[in-house]
Amino acid sequence: MESTLYTGGALYAPAEPQATALLVRAGRIAWLGPDADAPAADVTVDLGGALVTPAFVDAHVHATDTGLVLTGLDLSAAASAGELLDAVALYATTQPADAIIMGHGWDESKWPEQVPPTAAELDRVAGGRRVYLTQASVHSALASSALLAAAPRAAGEPGFSDTGWVREEAHHAVREIALGSLSAAQRKAAQRTALTRAGQLGIGAVHECGGPGTSDEDDFTGLLALAGPEHGLPEVFGWWGELMAAAKAKELGAVGAGGDLYADGALGSRTAYLREPFLGGGGCGFSYVTAEQARDHIVDCARHGTQGGFHAIGDAALAEVLEGFSGAAKVLGVDVVRQARHRIEHAELVDKPMIAAFVEMGITASMQPAFDRLWGGPRQMYAQRLGVARSMDANPMGALHGVGVTLAFGSDAPVTPMDPWGSVRAAMSHFNPAHRMALRSAFAAHTKGGWRSIHRDGEGVLAKDAPATFAVWQTPAGHAGGLPHLVSQVPDERGPDDPTPLPRCLRTVVRGVTIFEE
Repeated sequence: MESTLYTGGALYAPAEPQATALLVRAGRIAWLGPDADAPAADVTVDLGGALVTPAFVDAHVHATDTGLVLTGLDLSAAASAGELLDAVALYATTQPADAIIMGHGWDESKWPEQVPPTAAELDRVAGGRRVYLTQASVHSALASSALLAAAPRAAGEPGFSDTGWVREEAHHAVREIALGSLSAAQRKAAQRTALTRAGQLGIGAVHECGGPGTSDEDDFTGLLALAGPEHGLPEVFGWWGELMAAAKAKELGAVGAGGDLYADGALGSRTAYLREPFLGGGGCGFSYVTAEQARDHIVDCARHGTQGGFHAIGDAALAEVLEGFSGAAKVLGVDVVRQARHRIEHAELVDKPMIAAFVEMGITASMQPAFDRLWGGPRQMYAQRLGVARSMDANPMGALHGVGVTLAFGSDAPVTPMDPWGSVRAAMSHFNPAHRMALRSAFAAHTKGGWRSIHRDGEGVLAKDAPATFAVWQTPAGHAGGLPHLVSQVPDERGPDDPTPLPRCLRTVVRGVTIFEE
């Protein structure tokens, strides 16, 4: 059985602080320690002083959508409705006349005039092609008249608008038609692109969040079959987000019946379910799951021996879901609920009583630090939707971590790009100092936290007998205490525009197999 010795590195292995080398055999770390004590091996790799850490886990990803953005129409740089239309017009010239033009990432909250183009304007610039453009949150989209006509069910669903900006169930109906236009080969290519990119970023595993309204069963199972080091790609652990479908989730190969099981929508689309109305209109958003339904779903998960969870962003949605957990605990017992390690995705507007409920029920908070970087603070989208005070209290990662809530960090790609070191820095640089995290804690949430959330407590560390899943980094800003410098030494430079260069991945190894080498 071939062994590989990696020598001359700087290992982030707190239990072995003198380690500069590690031996990999049969997919596991067989030894680690100083170079001088290194055993013989079949293959030796000189790390050249590079930093070695556990590989990242991105705990919330939509692989097909991410791959489509990486290879297609990325609208995140559009600074106005006009720029969006120009980008669509240019992209349309490269597409067949019968194609559906799919794009993602427009964010009207950053535009001088926050009015998106109409369906008729999309028809004009796309030459009559069907157009589907998801807003940054992916909880609403712009659709051309041609696409609306191809999705007649949407007109009778909540959230429909003949302007072309569709939300809620109307959006799901339009999305089904758009994604349904992809061939199996196109889906597979998009998924491979997304996973390849993850590997290039030092990500060894991702948690795919699928389910009705998000993807379909073929998309989900196809991704699970595609992934893994045997295919030169990161591992994928799937969450299937369908109410009362724990049995189906297990049949599909999911680790849990949760992920994007929507209790509400998103702040960017004014569809998150809030206790107080959105500023500027939109009411209190929308609720998709009652406390009773949440209770019954968690009980169903217990009956089938699997994890459960929900997507919940707004404070009203979180209150409903947490009341459901409390109801499930009355049926099953608190210990049974705690032992399952159920998850709540996003958990953006959490107050102190809710944090206490996370602790009591042993719930993992699957969070995205980049949300605060992109939309938090006193002037960005959250402040526009919620007001400054509520914006500054959103995404309270530090408060959750401080009382022992398990955090699992991710990107929600393509909502935000996969960027693990950027996410760690965002958690350290939260707009609200009270919610900031220390470097080691934030790094653990993006590595070990993802593994712990799926009951794999021995993973996400560099230690003897642990899986050999790690990444090798060039650290241009240097490193001390085992991890790289991520924030500027100049206080005024810290924050979302911190100029400190982030580490660059040189190699990613998953269970002993190199899936990426620069």
